[in-house]
Amino acid sequence: MEFYNVMKFLHVLTVVFMAAPLYNLIVVNERVRFGKAPLPVDRYFESIIRGNSTRCFVFQLTALVTGIILIPVGGHPLTALVTNWVLLAKLLLLITLSVLLSWVHLGIQPRIDGLLSRVQTEVIPPDLAGEIAPLRGRRKRLAATCLFLVIVTVLLGAQVFTRFSPAVTVGLILLAALFAWRVYTSHIPYGWV
Repeated sequence: MEFYNVMKFLHVLTVVFMAAPLYNLIVVNERVRFGKAPLPVDRYFESIIRGNSTRCFVFQLTALVTGIILIPVGGHPLTALVTNWVLLAKLLLLITLSVLLSWVHLGIQPRIDGLLSRVQTEVIPPDLAGEIAPLRGRRKRLAATCLFLVIVTVLLGAQVFTRFSPAVTVGLILLAALFAWRVYTSHIPYGWV
C-alpha cells in the first residue's frame, strides 16, 4: 500500500509539472506586452519555451510509467487500461499531448529558431517578423489546446475509480475550456481572476 501511495504521489506531481502549456502561454502573452523588443529579448523568451518541451516530454513519460504501475499495484488488472473508459481516455489524451508537443518541438520551434538565426540587427526585420508571427500564433493555439487537454486529464484522473456525475464532469470540462481560452487571450495577472 505504501508503494501505491508513493506512485500515486509521483503520478499526480508529474501532472502538476506538465503545466508547461499554461506557463508558455503566460510567457507568450508577456512577450506581446513588450511590443517591438530587442532581439535578445526574443531569443530569451524562445529559449524558455524551447526548454519546456524537453521537460514536458520527460514528465509525460513519467506520467505514463507511473500510471501503468498504479493499475496493478492498486489491485486492478492491466487490462483496465482499455476496459476502464477513464483510464483509456487518459491514455489517449496523453498520447495526443505527446503528438502535439512533438509537432511544436520538431516542426514549429525549429522553424522559428531558424528564422531568428537569420536576424542580423537588434530588431527583427518586418519581413522575418511576418514569417515568424504565424508560427508563433500556431504554437500559441497548440499550447492553449494542450492546456485544455492537461486539465481534462487531471479531471479524469480524479475519476478513475469514483466518477463525478455527468453534469459535473461536463461542467468542469466547459470551465477548463473557458480557462484555456482566457489564458490564450490574456496574460491573467491574477491567476484565476
